[in-house]
Amino acid sequence: MLHYHHYIEKLIGFKDIILTDVENDTTRMDIYLEMRPKAHNCPCCHQLTDKVHDYRIQIIKDIPTFGMSTFIHYRKRRYVCKRCQKRFYEKSLIMPRYYRMSSRLIQYVVTQMRSPHSVTSIAKACNLSVPTVFRVFRHINYPPSKLPKVLSIDEFKGNAGTRKYQCILTDPKSKQVLDILEGREQHILSDYFKQMENRSNVKYFVMDMWKPYKDIAETYFKNATIVIDKYHFIRQVNWALDRVRKEEQKKFSDYRRKSFKRSRFLLLKRMNLLNRDQLDAVDVMLQTSTNLQNAYLLKEKFYEFVDSKDLYEAKKNLQAWYLFVNTCNLKEFNTCANTITNWQKYILNSFTCPYTNGYTEGVNNKIKVLKRNAYGVKNFDRFRNRILHMMN
Repeated sequence: MLHYHHYIEKLIGFKDIILTDVENDTTRMDIYLEMRPKAHNCPCCHQLTDKVHDYRIQIIKDIPTFGMSTFIHYRKRRYVCKRCQKRFYEKSLIMPRYYRMSSRLIQYVVTQMRSPHSVTSIAKACNLSVPTVFRVFRHINYPPSKLPKVLSIDEFKGNAGTRKYQCILTDPKSKQVLDILEGREQHILSDYFKQMENRSNVKYFVMDMWKPYKDIAETYFKNATIVIDKYHFIRQVNWALDRVRKEEQKKFSDYRRKSFKRSRFLLLKRMNLLNRDQLDAVDVMLQTSTNLQNAYLLKEKFYEFVDSKDLYEAKKNLQAWYLFVNTCNLKEFNTCANTITNWQKYILNSFTCPYTNGYTEGVNNKIKVLKRNAYGVKNFDRFRNRILHMMN
């Protein structure tokens, strides 16, 4: 019987306890225990005493056990000091002071908040109310991090607070989320960065084609190389090709137009990644329109620029692509070429910088999962802390 109790105590997970009883049904488990008696120092006069004044039964919520809600019935001793008659409770690691839940339940809630699950589902799994989970998580706070050597910036649709978009700062080199800003507007970015003391540490500033980012980088990061992420300038060309496809398919019958729409991803996919059947399907589509043939050619020629081995080759391939655009004279690609020209300096910097926004885009995808599970998050401060807690 002694060995039996020993293993039960190990299963419960608390040290120095005396387990007196365990009751359970299909949905609930009740554990009755008390701490092993030992002498305590009086908090007033520090006299050592082992005299027990009385006992109190306190019911504590614990982490779910075997799929059941678990409650600990803790028989808590109150000692009395023999010198000053001060009465005080015994020290226990079962729960923090003034709480009615166990320490490990609090830790379990904090750990679960690292997942993209909604607070409602976490509260249900922990047998707690949603406000209680929020009160536990309120003690988790992440101050702004120091700026790293490589700073990546992007926005995501958050709808938290009063703004549609939130701004995310990451370190793509160490794969770390640095901070979440309430908006992507220039005055918000300016107020944030001007209080940072180590701006000179930033050597690369990786961003998309959002002009306020460029203005902020040129103002506050004069020593940094501004880099446009490859994904963002490649999609400018893909968008131009897709606009040509949409214009051309308007000329087709309803059946053929729907077929084109379903096959649009074959046109956007790189030719060297297509299998034989896909190449035949693309060939059939291109034979229907000269404009579509030219647009597809421009897309493939642009990928030759993207695949350039160094900066010198990139400049040469980009100039060749400009000539092809002028020859084909498609309005969609003329507009695209103007955009590429305006950002050319920073686009070419991507061939000397080994870092991209890939990690940042991955974080944004995880944030989308959190938003979808939670059906949106309106409190920005809570949203920010939850993202930083998840990713760090």
